[in-house]
Amino acid sequence: MLLLTLYFLSWFGLLAAAAILFVRQQGSQPGPLPQPLPRVSILIAARNEQAAISRCLQAIRALRYPPGLVEVLLGDDASTDDTAAVATAAMQGYGGSFRLLSITEAWGTARGKANVLAHLARASSSDFFFITDADIAVPPTWLQGLLAHARPGVGIVTGLTLVTGPRLFHRLQGLDWLMSLGLVQVVTDLGRPVTAMGNNMLITRAAYEATGGYEQLPFSVTEDYELFKAVLRRGYTSRNLFRPEVLAESLPQYTWNGLLHQRRRWMRGVEQLPAWLKTCLALYGSFYLVLAGFAVVAGVGPALGVWAGKVLLQGAWAWLCFRRVGRRAPLGLLPLFELYTILLSGGLVIFRLLPVAFTWKGRAYR
Repeated sequence: MLLLTLYFLSWFGLLAAAAILFVRQQGSQPGPLPQPLPRVSILIAARNEQAAISRCLQAIRALRYPPGLVEVLLGDDASTDDTAAVATAAMQGYGGSFRLLSITEAWGTARGKANVLAHLARASSSDFFFITDADIAVPPTWLQGLLAHARPGVGIVTGLTLVTGPRLFHRLQGLDWLMSLGLVQVVTDLGRPVTAMGNNMLITRAAYEATGGYEQLPFSVTEDYELFKAVLRRGYTSRNLFRPEVLAESLPQYTWNGLLHQRRRWMRGVEQLPAWLKTCLALYGSFYLVLAGFAVVAGVGPALGVWAGKVLLQGAWAWLCFRRVGRRAPLGLLPLFELYTILLSGGLVIFRLLPVAFTWKGRAYR
């Protein structure tokens, strides 16, 4: 009983401390933009994205940055649908530079998205690479928002994304993801950078080339995390932003199967995190398993009380995260979010233990 009590005190204490730090810490503050404004390259890897690519490119066209200084490079990774045709039509008449590259050759150790980005980086003509995904719609202030933090010695600047969609399942993913990114922000602001997100990221050419590029890095399905580690090893620093001007919107996963495959891919990166951080994540993620044991020992009533406390504290955390980026937190979803969390966590544990491959963008990985 004592161990169970200590566990819950630690769980509530850690989340409460994270909320306090989140409020007090302001994170990286924007500096003046370089003058004159630099030419920038936007790199997008796409594979079978005909349904999403137009939305992505329309957001690129709406950027509040001189189009003449923007180079958009789209790598078509052996798509079997009409991705290339849809993308070309979407960029017709664009005032900046747009190039579509058909990627057929693998370079070095790079595969999949990493290989596409290796090709695009070599084809680019600027000193700033802005990387996003085909299922992302970046905000109009995206380029200036990230560029304002690219100071000397900073190799990577990461924005954040919010999963959006009309259905309940989509909104639960959005709630889950933004709260998770808030925890990443707290750890980063404490001086322990955790990762970078390859769907909303700026990396300088100097930092990228110092790593040797994706073709020289070990292959990983979490290619952004592999690049992030390599950049830090080369002596560069990073900035992680939790700000509305760099908040991009991501399309959701439409099925549980798709969500499990996405999260299984992300877990590859989690498994490479420092031991202290994995311990914290294990503490955070084992709540319901411990709560079930607590219900057996102490009874259903006390367990329900602990559960209610969790919902209230997570509600406060969600409110803080959404408020910081100027969005309204969907607090009414919190009871259903508990069920969502249990199903997702249980599914991932089973998925991880079974010796089965997971698929991503039509390719299988183990």
